[in-house]
Amino acid sequence: MAILNVYTFPDPVLKQTAKTIATFDEELQKLADNMLDTMYGFNGIGLAANQVGILKRLVVIDIYSGEEDISKREPHIFVNPAIVEKKGEVISEEGCLSVVEFNAEVKRSESLTLEYQDFIGELHQIQADGLLAICLQHELDHLDGILFIDHLSPLKQKIIKKKLTKQAKKSA
Repeated sequence: MAILNVYTFPDPVLKQTAKTIATFDEELQKLADNMLDTMYGFNGIGLAANQVGILKRLVVIDIYSGEEDISKREPHIFVNPAIVEKKGEVISEEGCLSVVEFNAEVKRSESLTLEYQDFIGELHQIQADGLLAICLQHELDHLDGILFIDHLSPLKQKIIKKKLTKQAKKSA
């Protein structure tokens, strides 16, 4: 397995829309495995393919990523995920591997129903709430070129994006 490069704001790949996956093969499995390794390596709980520069509708999530006992981890891989129903509202603090050193409160749906495919293309559906629902919404936003900071007020977005762009130029 490999740790992939995680793209950070303001890289343009983060604003692009991922394409539907039509080929279910070993390459897809390898990409998902590498994305999981990358997510764990950066201590994240979710990662979308856009964040590693690949415009495919693929998301990996493990809300137990930080567990020291790796037997408690629960990795999930979602191919072509789509939210089919949302319920309720919740505000939670979010961060992102692609928006370094910044967190903000974001309003999301409290629970949802998600349809997705597995590695052989078979369709599945799950109900999610709590942290898993929040993480799914965050990662699916990535697939559509949306960052969590895009959910903030225009003034907050402007301030944060200016600060992040300045940081990126310093480290380039």
